[in-house]
Amino acid sequence: MSRNNSNNDNDEDNIQLLNRDQEIDTDSIMNEKNSNSISSSSSNSNSNVNNNMSTSTPQPPASSTSTILMVIGFYFFISISLVFLNKILMADLNFRYPLFITWYQQVVSFASIYIMSTISPTIPSLSFLPAFEFKPQIAKKVLPLTVVLTCMIIFNNLCLEYVEVSFYQVARSLTICFSIVLTYMILQTKTSSRATLACVIVFIGFILGSVGEVNFSWYGVFFGLLSSFFVALYSIYVKKVLPVCEHNEWRLSIYNTALSIGLILPLILISGEATTMFDEPIFYTGQFWVYMTLAGIMGYLISISIFMQIKHTSPLTNTISGTVKACVQTLLAIVFWGNEITVQNGFGILLVILGSFWYSYVRYMEMQRK
Repeated sequence: MSRNNSNNDNDEDNIQLLNRDQEIDTDSIMNEKNSNSISSSSSNSNSNVNNNMSTSTPQPPASSTSTILMVIGFYFFISISLVFLNKILMADLNFRYPLFITWYQQVVSFASIYIMSTISPTIPSLSFLPAFEFKPQIAKKVLPLTVVLTCMIIFNNLCLEYVEVSFYQVARSLTICFSIVLTYMILQTKTSSRATLACVIVFIGFILGSVGEVNFSWYGVFFGLLSSFFVALYSIYVKKVLPVCEHNEWRLSIYNTALSIGLILPLILISGEATTMFDEPIFYTGQFWVYMTLAGIMGYLISISIFMQIKHTSPLTNTISGTVKACVQTLLAIVFWGNEITVQNGFGILLVILGSFWYSYVRYMEMQRK
């Protein structure tokens, strides 16, 4: 769903790709596996809209205010619920097996993809979903991208295991910085001075937020940095792989999810999780499996929610929505978990959120000028 957040220059394709990075970063998920693919979809949608306008093609009627509010509310609910459910599993239920949690949720997401692809021909609103397929020759070409995606998801959940939800946004905030560096190194594309300045603000916020964090964890920060790196790398590398799936992000998600299930399973065995998790009493309770399954469904629905938000609003609204959601998520974490926020930590979180929003806005305006 990242699902799956963070998206950023010579040609239009590069701009769309990098814009995807900002959406992932401001959106945070998780998992966000599907959310990543949807962000790329948003950029393509904007390009198509602009092309239609330039040729005077009649545009569809604007969505009603009530529809827009419901869509944004649905996105808020799914995105925040996904983070909170994973935190409940690892903190409140004390089930500290992030690899198994990730693997099971991928299984649930894969089942959801299969079911939705099967019923989509009978439901007009789901017509954008392709028919289910899995071709070995395509899977082989997608596999390197899935490795990057799997690392992103795993380190995302490992980060959440070690940090408070209120600090989660800060711990994963350097996706933008990694995007600028990787874009230059891989695509040989430079970033504008205003976007770079926004990145500097995010970095300062990261430092202040980390130093001021009461329950600071080097493991959490380390895994957050790795998660941010793979989010940025995924958003750039996906451009090379998407043509294999006929530029269809939903078809790509089928292969990504299926392959990631196979990649994570041996890691569970190698890490030793498989030898001890069956000794956990919580493993045999209905409550545990309800939370696990709900989180898996949310991981899939995050993709749908972002798609709906892009369809019924604008890319700028989507960016603003992600920023507001980050604020709401932080406040809810303070209320429900009683996370202590120092002045320095709070100022760092504020800088991260504002810097991420400014970066998203700058990239959006640059894309519009193209």
